Amino acid sequence: MGYHPLNLVLRFILEVCALMAVGFWGLNQTDNSLKFVLAIGLPIILAVIWGVFAVPNDKSRSGKAPVPTPGILRLALELVIFVFATWCLYSLGYHQLYIVFGVVIAIHYILSYDRIAWLLSK
Repeated sequence: MGYHPLNLVLRFILEVCALMAVGFWGLNQTDNSLKFVLAIGLPIILAVIWGVFAVPNDKSRSGKAPVPTPGILRLALELVIFVFATWCLYSLGYHQLYIVFGVVIAIHYILSYDRIAWLLSK
């Protein structure tokens, strides 16, 4: 189920939402021009981490791995980014949204049990 096209679309939407949440959080951290650095820089850093550190031959991605990464590390990176984005929503006071976001992420990972098993075997 983790490789089903609808689940892959859901994961992509979750990734984009996570980057947006982190960017919005960065924008609200200060009143000076540093907020723009945080709002743009943090999502770019996370997107680079997401794109560069990959497990070779991951069917849910292109299969390419610019920096070959063990499956458990890849899974941990994904979870840390999603948890951070969820915390950002909580920190901003979007308490209902962070719950919905967290639940949808949990559902995605439950549906992705086969991908998780594959990642843990690599």
